[in-house]
Amino acid sequence: MAANPGIKNKIFRERGGSMPLPEGTLQGTILKGIGGFYYVEAADTVYECKARGIFRRHSQKPLAGDQVVIVPAEDGTATIDEILPRKNQLVRPPVANIDQLIITASTCDPVPNPLIIDKMTALAVHKNIQPVVVITKSDLDDGAWLKGIYDLAQIRCVLFSAVSGEGAGEMKELLRNRISAFSGNSGVGKSSLLNRLYGGLQLETGDISQKLGRGRHTTRQVELFKLEGGGYVADTPGFSTVDVERYELIRKEELPQCFPEFEPYLNQCKFTSCAHICEKGCAVLKAVEEGKISKSRHGSYCAMYQEVKDVKEWELK
Repeated sequence: MAANPGIKNKIFRERGGSMPLPEGTLQGTILKGIGGFYYVEAADTVYECKARGIFRRHSQKPLAGDQVVIVPAEDGTATIDEILPRKNQLVRPPVANIDQLIITASTCDPVPNPLIIDKMTALAVHKNIQPVVVITKSDLDDGAWLKGIYDLAQIRCVLFSAVSGEGAGEMKELLRNRISAFSGNSGVGKSSLLNRLYGGLQLETGDISQKLGRGRHTTRQVELFKLEGGGYVADTPGFSTVDVERYELIRKEELPQCFPEFEPYLNQCKFTSCAHICEKGCAVLKAVEEGKISKSRHGSYCAMYQEVKDVKEWELK
């Protein structure tokens, strides 16, 4: 008996091939999911979809950002028939297939915390997502000291002001034709940044709470917003280091590779078991002393290493 063409196509796509979809189906991107319904953009139309029960039986949940195959119905709705392989996935916020993680920090109000930023850049590298650091409110402070840290680490860093427009052109080019997720503590100006670049989004913004020194959460669900000129941004609710520490721990053996500026020195240490903390003959420590690696970044690495060095394997599942 001949193999089912739909199954053959599925296997081929999972292996990275490109083959026409089965008749009567479309491939699209999940923009958001609410109450068991998923909104999929396919062929310039957004379909309200239900997922097939087989996904629940296999404990597989469709996520915003997923590439899916849908079967449209005559009434304009559709069914998600297949979830295509993901190139990456974040647990919380639950989103898939991100090209770049935009890590936002403000020059002041709230005061930037390099450790928080470095935890996010490390997560991005670990997940094969391009990290980009955006320093907002540059009209209040130039942020040069903070930018210098990430320039030295060869991590893309942009100074941005929603008031003066500094960095707006660079940000638009960065976001074009990519799926980008935004992270950062509340109050750093994520929504203000997007509203400045794309006024049509009209995202809700929150004022800084002077009493608490932090902003109020204004975003409540992961949703992909389509951008003028191509690309999507994922507005993510409460994306913070709390989620990184709880859901996205990085093994101590993998942590050095999550700091790109360490890479030229990792095979030059005297001992192969070097943790790059305080060991004699450590090439990374020598690079720090010579100013080739930022002391701030190395300090963040040491703090993160201490947090995970005693974590058991089962805790990482």
